[in-house]
Amino acid sequence: MTTVFTTPIIRQLLVIVAKTFLFLKGWKVVGETPKEKKYILIAAPHTSNWDFAFMLSIALTRNIDVRWMGKEQLFPKPFKSLMIWLGGISIARSSTNNTVSEMVGKFKAADKLSLLITPEGTRSKTEKWKTGFYHIAVEAKVPIFRGFIDASSKTCGIFDKFIPSGKLEEDMEKIKTFYRSKTGLKAELGIDK
Repeated sequence: MTTVFTTPIIRQLLVIVAKTFLFLKGWKVVGETPKEKKYILIAAPHTSNWDFAFMLSIALTRNIDVRWMGKEQLFPKPFKSLMIWLGGISIARSSTNNTVSEMVGKFKAADKLSLLITPEGTRSKTEKWKTGFYHIAVEAKVPIFRGFIDASSKTCGIFDKFIPSGKLEEDMEKIKTFYRSKTGLKAELGIDK
């Protein structure tokens, strides 16, 4: 399916916009584009509305056709095609549906899928990350890549592949340890050191 990230002329224009945005802000993108066809890309620390612009810049400059989940209310009839073109995947969030199972099904059905998730789930200070991304990765048997923003070094990018072991607490500690050295745009809302 064609998205904003794969539409030829629009994509090239957006890459120019992304590179210009990063240049004007004095930031650089680091890390390599994942070679895997299916993976989860987590984004942290998530402390500002500007995080989206930086993660979008990473996706564009690293040639990633990134997708994101949104509740089905974000995909109303007249705008559904537009939201899908923007990379959205509609998720039914009723009490009888399980988002993890739904996303695992989408991974299994896809030939290629790069799913962007913010584990903090909010721009507010959080003590505990949501673990849905981890459960999706384990059940879909896909790796996790750590996307990051670091205001202290003015870098953003993608860190290496993490293969979940199925030991939730141990793996979450390993994942979060990487982010403890990263400073969000609003440092006071970042992960506890």
